[in-house]
Amino acid sequence: MSDPKRIIVRAPNWIGDQILAYPFFYYLRKIYPKSTIAVLSVPWVKSIQFCKQVDEIIELPQPEDSSLLSKFEALELAAKRVKDAGPWDLGICLPNSFSAAWIFFRAGVLRRRGYKADGRSWLLNECADWKKGIERHRSEAYTDLLFEKKSLETLRFWGEPAEDELDPALPGVIQSEGKVFDLAGEWPGERISPPETPYWILAPGTTAESRRWPVYSFQQIARKMADQTSWRGLILGGPKEKEVAEILTSDPTLRLEDWTGKGPVSSYWPVFQKAQFTLSNDSGLAHVAAFCGSSVQVVWGAGNPHRTRPIGPGRAQVILNPVPCWPCERNICAQPEGARLQCIQGLDPELVWKEILSGLGK
Repeated sequence: MSDPKRIIVRAPNWIGDQILAYPFFYYLRKIYPKSTIAVLSVPWVKSIQFCKQVDEIIELPQPEDSSLLSKFEALELAAKRVKDAGPWDLGICLPNSFSAAWIFFRAGVLRRRGYKADGRSWLLNECADWKKGIERHRSEAYTDLLFEKKSLETLRFWGEPAEDELDPALPGVIQSEGKVFDLAGEWPGERISPPETPYWILAPGTTAESRRWPVYSFQQIARKMADQTSWRGLILGGPKEKEVAEILTSDPTLRLEDWTGKGPVSSYWPVFQKAQFTLSNDSGLAHVAAFCGSSVQVVWGAGNPHRTRPIGPGRAQVILNPVPCWPCERNICAQPEGARLQCIQGLDPELVWKEILSGLGK
């Protein structure tokens, strides 16, 4: 099978999933160094597309409102945008959504690859089985769309074998502590300069209640940091974290500073890179921090770390409170009152503090 000259990838919809897709994009570029590779991206992850691995970024239009008609019109506009930028020899859908496959089908992409999911098999002509019940890390699930594992030692590309093209330092899941990525090359846009004095990062934001540690628990950690170190604490996040940042910075003795909403996610990479460590919910910023090389302590809720633990050169420590219903992997807790959110709200700040000290070698 001849190499496709033009490839388009539907990128993941969330910050964390986009970071977990780095091995996929790395290997795609390795396998097809001469191909034109474009990525179709939602606006909020556009800034963290990997510019050294792709040649073009196409922004996915968003519905004007939540109506079905508006959503359909946005899909059709996306298909037209992709078609006008084509033609495309190969399209790969990383999200398992019907809409991702629909766009490529309507845009006339010649070969359309993705997992059998969401009733979309008829829209794809190169389908892969989802392998339900197997605990695969999401980064492996993405790279499996390029490779089929024959054994723990052997990877075979779909079609022509390309073992000699592979980097042994980058298996399906990056386990390369100490490896430095070319962050300035991957994210070449604006950047935020870090403080010159030592600091740590607090990333308290997340959209899911089942992954949100209480603000008062973060305050307890900040109190210990202020009492036992001279480090500044930087609160990072988007505009939605402004309210939490205001609460956390209301006590000046905690030495916390509001650095939320200063720029796109990609602009924070120098700040993460130079931090003493990062404390975060199971959120997109935990993944960004690890990818940028920061040591990360993640307070983990309903998610399954076997599937979505952060990858990258930064060391990621996960602390859990595995209640009987864990891991449900739901965003909204379904437990009755009295047992709700105990996987995350029941995490003892003292245990988290001990893990932080362990990560700092103290």
